[in-house]
Amino acid sequence: MSILVIEDEIKVANFITKGLQEEGYEMEAAYDGEEGLEMALSGDYEGIILDLMLPKRDGISLLRELRARGIRTPVLILTAKGTIQDKVIGLDSGADDYLAKPFHFEELTARIRSMLRRSTVEKATQLEVGDLVLGTISHKAKRGDNEIELTAREYSLLEYLMRNADRVLSRSVITQHVWNYNFDIESNLVDVYINRLRNKIELEGMSRLIHSIRGVGYVMREKPPESEE
Repeated sequence: MSILVIEDEIKVANFITKGLQEEGYEMEAAYDGEEGLEMALSGDYEGIILDLMLPKRDGISLLRELRARGIRTPVLILTAKGTIQDKVIGLDSGADDYLAKPFHFEELTARIRSMLRRSTVEKATQLEVGDLVLGTISHKAKRGDNEIELTAREYSLLEYLMRNADRVLSRSVITQHVWNYNFDIESNLVDVYINRLRNKIELEGMSRLIHSIRGVGYVMREKPPESEE
C-alpha cells in the first residue's frame, strides 16, 4: 500500500516515512502544499497523511480542493493544531481522521490501519467513475454535492456501465445484461434510458461521463474517446 505524507518539517516527514516503510508501506513525501496537491492528484495512493500548516498552500485548502475534484483517498490530518474547533474544521473539510502533535507512532499506525480498513469496506459498497459515486447497497448516486435518485432500471443500467468503465458496450450487450432479453435492432430502449441517465448525472456545467460511440454503443469514462459521436 502506498501512502503520501505532506509535511513541511523534513525531520517529521522522514520519521513518519521511515517508520511506515518498516511497517510495510510504500511511502512518498511532499514538503509544501502545492507539491502535495500535485502529487495527490496525479498519484495512486491508498492514504494521505496531511499537515495543516504548510508553505505555499495550507492543508485545509488542499484537502477541500481534493474533495472538490472527486479525489476520495482517505486523509489523516496530523498537525500541531489540536483544538476542538480545528478538528471540527478538518473533519468537515473531508478528512477521515485527525491526530494532534505530538503523537505516539503506535497510535499513528493504528489509526492508519483503521482508516484503510474503512476505506476497503467503502470501496466494496460503492462504484466510482470520476466524481460520480454509486452506492451498491443504497442504490443511490451522488455527483459532487448532488444526490441523484434512480429508478430500479436506471440503477441497473448505471451500475453495469460503471462496472465496465472504459469498455465500449454495444446496445445488444447492454440489453442482454440489463433487460435480460435479446436486442431488437429497431428498438431505441437503450438510447432512451441512456438519455434519462445523462439528464440526471450530467447537469449543466458537469463533464460528460457516458459517451456515444458511433455505430457501436456507449462507453463510460472520464475523458471522451476519439470516436465519440
